[in-house]
Amino acid sequence: MKALLAATCAVLMIVLNAMGGENMKNVFEDIPYADGQAGKRQLVDQKHLLVMQVALKPGQQVPQHSANSNVHLLIVEGQIVVTLAGSDTVAAKGDLLPVAFNTPMSIRNASKENASFLILKTPNPSEMKPGA
Repeated sequence: MKALLAATCAVLMIVLNAMGGENMKNVFEDIPYADGQAGKRQLVDQKHLLVMQVALKPGQQVPQHSANSNVHLLIVEGQIVVTLAGSDTVAAKGDLLPVAFNTPMSIRNASKENASFLILKTPNPSEMKPGA
């Protein structure tokens, strides 16, 4: 799993570098933790790929919503509880969790440690057709 995390991060760094060195970000540095609500930052916004990083302090959550694209969650730090269509899954550092388009979901940090994860959406939700 560590190899998968390293490989995914390496690919992300290549994509960001291809967009221009000034856009390069390190997902292990400057993690966007925030007080009161989930912290987030957008890393890639291209036609076929949207990548965001979310940071949850203990007790913080991403509210119930439906996946607006095909999604993969890659846990960078800590542990989260992902509720997919009513079923809880615990995902920890290095885990890669697929989420199908339109799946009802929520995410929470039920631990006592900070947690951060990447959200990889393919295609970019802006390219999804209504009713797909």
